[in-house]
This record gives sequence, C-alpha cells and structure tokens, in this order.
Amino acid sequence: MTEGLLGFAAMFVLMALRVPIAVAMGVVGVVGLALMRSWPAALSSTASEFVGIGSYTLSVVPLFVLMGNFVTRAGMSRELYRAAYSLIGHWRGGLALSTIAACAGFGAICGSSIATTATMGRVALPEMQRFRYAPSFAAGSVCAGATLGILIPPSVIMVIYGIMTETSIGALFAAGVIPGLVALGFYLLASFWVTRRHPQWGPPGERATWAQRLAALRGIWGVLALFALVMGGMYGGFFTPTEAAGVGAAGGFFFALLRRALTAKALFEVLGESARTSAMLFTIVIGASLFANFLNFTELPLALKTFVTGLDVHPMLVVVAICLIYVVLGTAMESLSMMLLTVPVFFPLVTALGFDPVWFGIIVVCVIEISLITPPVGMNIFVLSSMMPSLSTREIWRGVTPFIFADIGRMFVLVAFPALSLFLPRWLGL
Repeated sequence: MTEGLLGFAAMFVLMALRVPIAVAMGVVGVVGLALMRSWPAALSSTASEFVGIGSYTLSVVPLFVLMGNFVTRAGMSRELYRAAYSLIGHWRGGLALSTIAACAGFGAICGSSIATTATMGRVALPEMQRFRYAPSFAAGSVCAGATLGILIPPSVIMVIYGIMTETSIGALFAAGVIPGLVALGFYLLASFWVTRRHPQWGPPGERATWAQRLAALRGIWGVLALFALVMGGMYGGFFTPTEAAGVGAAGGFFFALLRRALTAKALFEVLGESARTSAMLFTIVIGASLFANFLNFTELPLALKTFVTGLDVHPMLVVVAICLIYVVLGTAMESLSMMLLTVPVFFPLVTALGFDPVWFGIIVVCVIEISLITPPVGMNIFVLSSMMPSLSTREIWRGVTPFIFADIGRMFVLVAFPALSLFLPRWLGL
C-alpha cells in the first residue's frame, strides 16, 4: 500500500513539473513496476499494453469519434438549434434554453463534450449576441449544455469505462438516458432562475409561426434517424456496440455526403481530426493502464477495500466521499485522465460494498461532467474562451456557476435514487 501512495505522490510531482499526465502515469507505472519486480517484467507489461490497444473491442472508440466528426461536418447541429429555437426561443431566456436543448440532442449523436462546445458555440453564440444576451450567461449555457454530450448515449467516456471495468456498454448507454434527461431538466431550471433574477441577461427572441416550427422539426429527421439506427439496432440485437459504432460512422458519412458537406479536402480533415483525437485518447489509456498495473501490484485497491469495509459507516457515505474526491480532483485534472486514474482504485471498493457497476459508471460520468466546467481545468471553458477572446475566463466562470449548482443538485438526486439510472437497463434485460 505504501508503494501505491508513493506512486501517486510521484505522479502528482511530475504533473506539477508540467509533464503530460499520460506520460506521468506511464513513467510512474513502468518505473514502479520495475522497482517492485524487475525491468524485464515492467517492459513486458508495457509491450502488452501497446499490443492490447489494438484489440477489436477498443475500435469502438475511434468509430464513435469518427461518427461525431461526420455529424459535425454535416451541420446537424444547426437543425437541432433551429428546431429548439422555433419552439421556445420567444420565451425569456429562450435562446439559452434552446442552446441547452440542442446540446442534449447533438450530444446524442456526437458523444463528445468538447466537440459539442465548439460546434454549438459557433451556432448559438452569434444568435444570443444579436439579441444582446449577457455574454457570461450565453457562454455558461453553451459550456454547461455541452457536458450532456458525455452522458446521453452514445458516449466515448462510457465506452472506456465499460472496457476498463468489463461492464456492458449497452447497459451503460441505456442507463445514461434518464440521468441525461434529469440533467437537462436541472439545467433548464438553472436558466429560468438566472433570467428571473436578471431579466435583462436573457431577453426573448423572435416568435416563430407554426409553419416555421413544423419546417424546423422536419429538419431534424436526420438526427432522429441516425440515433434510432445506432441505438435501436444495438438494443434490437441486430449488432454489437462496436458494430453500432461502425454503422453510426457510416451513417454520419452518408449524411455528410447527402448534404454535400464532404469534399476531398473536408474528408481528409475529418479523418485527420478523428485520428488525432483517437491517438490522444489511446495515449491516455495506455498511460493509465500502466499505472493501474503498478497499483495492482502494490495492492492499494485491496487495502483500501479492506479498510473501508471494516469501518462502521453506511455504504452510501462512502459513495458521497468518492464523489467529493472526484469534484476536488476535477479542479486540477483533465476528465478522462481523472477517470482512468481513479476507477481502478474505487471500482473494487464500490462493487465490494454491493453497488451496481452500471450505476457507479453513471455517477462517475456525472462527476466528470462537473469537472468539465469547474476551475481551473474546465476543458469546456477553455474551448469556448478560444472562440470568444473578448470574454475573459473569469466572466465565463461566472456564467457557469448556476449550472455547477444545478449539477450538484442533480448528483444528489442520482445518488439518492439509483433506480433512475437502472430502470432502463433492467427493463431491457441488460
């Protein structure tokens, strides 16, 4: 156990020296394993991780990334925003509400929070600026709404969690639907609260006619069709999650072709961006796997499980403590790295306490969502800040604050009522 704690300390020291977290985890994992066993064993473990990254199961990650990039190129985000705007844009704060609703829909076919931030920011911010929305409120609604991209299925984060813990990816996807709707509801309530206190921050937009609303709703058929194809085919037993990702990528490709959004240059840009994103994800996965191997040899997860199960405390208090640890870590670590670093430690403890691994996966994803908009390492904040250089990062933090409180409220609800996450998987027999 002592070796594991020293390994964590060494990793945080390397991070403080600005070593990339994937490299820090990998170096500590390899060196720690070499010191505990031998260099040949450490190098053999490293080689096996590089070989394992090419497994068939992991191919689901780049395929979902590719699907998201094709969908973005096809411009489906604009149809989603237009449909939401036509229905509720004339309300006070309606453009912010439309942005959050459109982010939820786009997240259902994109699966990436950062991509949703960048895409919906380009679509929604100009419209909110035209109606003189408070810049901080406009930015906060985009950043918060985009976090739904990793909870509403399909989700790359859920895929990686499922592979790490050998939990059914289909069950995780089904479990994310109701919590995603709960999160959407909390964000909408936060927007209502902000515009009630500061009406001038979110003036109403233009009222659409019923003809315009029907035309806008007809425009989202592509989004609905692709979501139904991927999720319906998977739960209907027609193909596996990996095959569903391939079908989704092919569907996104054909939609982009149909809308004449793919030139030869654009195709190479999509493929290049997908390759870069996948390489980044796999690099982090390799580093985390090496560190996890080292932790297993130190028996830190086993020691933590033995210690906590020996305490006379309610198991739910342990989950609350884990959530608080995630929130603290989220202020200093990137979301995927945080999950890969902590799940090997916390997962054996949570399952030993009798909690459902699918439910815990949803809780982990929800806490990661909070980390995407909390200072100082909220990735969504930095993405949007690069798109709005006139707006300081401090103002964006101010805009997301009400949504952070909404996230905390949503987290308490999901922890207190596990059935919200587990109803659909059990109903589908997963």
